[in-house]
Amino acid sequence: MNDKSDGPDDRPKSYSYEQAGVSIAAGNALVKAIAPLAKSTARPGATSELGGFGGFFDPRAAGYTDPLLVAANDGVGTKVKLAIDHDRHDHIGIDLVAMCVNDLIVQGAEPLFFLDYFATGKLENGVATRVVAGIAEGCKIAGCALIGGETAEMPGMYAAGDYDLAGFCVGAVERGEQLTGDKVAEGDVLLGLASSGVHSNGYSLVRRLAADKGWKLDRPALFDHETLLIDALIAPTKIYVKTLLGPIRAGRIHALAHITGGGLLENVPRVLPEGLHAHIDAGAWEQPGLMAFLQAQGHIEPEEMARTFNCGIGMVLAVSAGEAESLTADLEAAGESVFRIGDIRAGTRGCTVSGKAGEWSAKADWSATHTQ
Repeated sequence: MNDKSDGPDDRPKSYSYEQAGVSIAAGNALVKAIAPLAKSTARPGATSELGGFGGFFDPRAAGYTDPLLVAANDGVGTKVKLAIDHDRHDHIGIDLVAMCVNDLIVQGAEPLFFLDYFATGKLENGVATRVVAGIAEGCKIAGCALIGGETAEMPGMYAAGDYDLAGFCVGAVERGEQLTGDKVAEGDVLLGLASSGVHSNGYSLVRRLAADKGWKLDRPALFDHETLLIDALIAPTKIYVKTLLGPIRAGRIHALAHITGGGLLENVPRVLPEGLHAHIDAGAWEQPGLMAFLQAQGHIEPEEMARTFNCGIGMVLAVSAGEAESLTADLEAAGESVFRIGDIRAGTRGCTVSGKAGEWSAKADWSATHTQ
């Protein structure tokens, strides 16, 4: 008689989520670690408590009576790869917030609340916490509450150490006060607010140059010996919300253009009505050393610079000629660097950036035009 029973080696293998590469414990630990960061962003209308299925916001508590809600979402592009490769995780979250809230302010909307999406192959809580700390810092700069988000641990989707980010922001503007470009008129002056660097667009070209030219990113930059090249390249995107919100509400600004992918050429026309054309003088501000370095390293034509990088201008304002001088003074008093970069004229809806020989390293007078 054979009375053999199944031994331990004959039992079916028992599977767990953690064996598949997802640690629920690590996710819970991250929520606990970042909860104080989110709470630090609380503002009227939101408490920024994490852990529920969603977040609440009360527009009335924020002071609105008849608000229009405005939504924006964005990412940081391949700038994230620079942060990963060079252990610069602390400020990439500011970029994420900036790309969203700057898109809201150009529509006249105050950013109210923000949600983030952090995706990775294997959750490393130290890195994730640093990233979320940057997001919280960006929210505080912009005055919006971090009310929630999603952390996705997806084995096999990303290389070891890699992650990606997305941000979602909702703002509000009182009905009738939104900026749509309908107030822009022939004769309006274009004011440019200085950028803090490359911001968050053009990094696929930056990274290609770094690889092909063999840049030593951990060495001082040729254009600024007190700053490492990697730190100059990865400086966080400037957030313009607090300096612009007051003038917008006072009716002093006709339109705003956030200079992102497409550069000056393609972003300024987005806020113009039919029959108006923006003319921008490339000699109206000094080309930043970082931009001159990128242009020289890549032998990039001025026209390509104008449609790829912000070229030192992160935000463009269209204002009446009578408002330009006083608004410039007020913005400078608030800490902005302001340049009178052009004007609005009758013509096909679009933008022309032009310069003289010697400007942006051009050997002859040049111009670049984009129409919509």
